[in-house]
Amino acid sequence: MAIPDQFQLQAINEIAESLSSCERRTLFYLCENLGTDHSAVRMKEMLKSKVMGHQNAHLFLAELMWRLGRLDILKKVCKVSRDDLERIYKSGQTVPPFRVLMANINEDLESDDLNRIKFLLGCKLSREKLEKAENFLDIVVELEKLDSFSPENVGFVEECLRNIGRIDLAKKLTGYTKSVLVFWVGDVTPDITTGSCYSWFSSVLHPRNFITTSLGVPVQQLINSLPVCYKFNTNPRGLCVIIDCVGNDGELLEKTFKALHFSVILHKYLSAAEILLTLETILSQKEKLRDDSFVCCIISRGTESRLLGTDLTGSGLSVDKVRRLFTANACPVLAGKPKLFFIQRYSIPEHLPCPRMNHLDENLETDGCDGVLMGIPTDADMFWSHCWTDERQLNQIQHCSVYLKTLTDALHKAQKRKINIFDVQTEVNGAVFEHSRRNPGENYQLDVKHTLRKDLYLQ
Repeated sequence: MAIPDQFQLQAINEIAESLSSCERRTLFYLCENLGTDHSAVRMKEMLKSKVMGHQNAHLFLAELMWRLGRLDILKKVCKVSRDDLERIYKSGQTVPPFRVLMANINEDLESDDLNRIKFLLGCKLSREKLEKAENFLDIVVELEKLDSFSPENVGFVEECLRNIGRIDLAKKLTGYTKSVLVFWVGDVTPDITTGSCYSWFSSVLHPRNFITTSLGVPVQQLINSLPVCYKFNTNPRGLCVIIDCVGNDGELLEKTFKALHFSVILHKYLSAAEILLTLETILSQKEKLRDDSFVCCIISRGTESRLLGTDLTGSGLSVDKVRRLFTANACPVLAGKPKLFFIQRYSIPEHLPCPRMNHLDENLETDGCDGVLMGIPTDADMFWSHCWTDERQLNQIQHCSVYLKTLTDALHKAQKRKINIFDVQTEVNGAVFEHSRRNPGENYQLDVKHTLRKDLYLQ
């Protein structure tokens, strides 16, 4: 049995001290340790035992950190390299896929879901065990101890998930059961040069059509040398401009993007002309745009195509004009960098604004949308998330935009778990549409477009 070298011991100590109590509980489960002591001291002992008995110790630790979403540890402590990835391809998955799936389901369950599961298991587990269970993994551990749940016997838990209305998660268990049969018939080995083949487990655990390793890990997200993820490590990460023309949620966005390590500028109660002037002033201050990204958030009354700011009349500011201010041609310093726009519009009837053109549109010439700057299309690298609802929402006492509240929650979660911006928006879409379904009078609607060329993680 090989003894871990000094690097491995140091890595284990750093990992144990860096993880939260919740992350430690998940790690114990992934390592097939069903004990109840999840302390950092116990974790060091457990990891040392696992590493000492593992032929690919370094890759084992690296995969565990990936499964926890701790890309910071993966890079700084585990020091994953391209050679490591090639070895991962050859050696295959080191953490049991079943454990990975359960950990993913645990992340997807809400507190209300957990309470419903506990209620259903009232006749299966003691009241004491149910009260001590802090998450879904605590419950499945107890069920495993009773031989009521295992990789070969998922039916009981699958039925529980269906009974609480989480059909999406129940289907994952069904998919896992089918994948076991396919896997034993013969799995496909991915090609590290083309990434054209997928393992069945990868497609089950990672449904997006990314190039994946046999771990289900997107290759692009791990190999820093390949131009797949946007560079996103300056301090600050970039400039975030927030324009709140109605006095709602500006501070919420400010707090969120400061936590995401952005330099934040908040403007309140601007007219349409002042919005344009503010954005043009920012464009003239090139030194503020030299970091890795740019974010613009606008909260305003408006129509389908125009923002009014605090104005009650006038043609307002073209929504498209806002976007075109930051194309590669109009703002070369941001060329090749991700530019994110989050717009919350409170719609007013189209007939209220005066239809005449005013000074805001005098310079609405095309910025050469089909042009190319330094090999980068002028409209590239933009992410546009535009939500609108009726202006009457503002009449509510202490109104908070469901879209912006969901967005800020998802961004905080994304930072903690290293989630792609596309998945952040997907989560927002689901929450907003579900809210509108339950509250048809509010009727939030979304328009999401992007020309991003790479993955983006707001970490």
